[in-house]
Amino acid sequence: MQTFTATTTQRNSVTIPAEVRRVLRLKPRDQVTFTIEDDGTVRLTRSPFTLQSAFASVEPTRGSQDLDALIRDAKDEKTEQTMRELRDARS
Repeated sequence: MQTFTATTTQRNSVTIPAEVRRVLRLKPRDQVTFTIEDDGTVRLTRSPFTLQSAFASVEPTRGSQDLDALIRDAKDEKTEQTMRELRDARS
């Protein structure tokens, strides 16, 4: 078992050590959960994905878009990709 020590700031903030961030796969602005066990042990885990955690994580589109045109463009692009792959497979 590994242990890591960190110091709290005057505002009671603490930096999560890099190794712990790697293990939890934390990125900036990710949320963590502190769980206090019956024996007084505190566990730190990565918070599960929720709609609340996803809110504002995707920038809204600017202006209206024609959804049918976007679908058509995506299908056309996929068709072209498949055709290229078939041509390359014949070579």
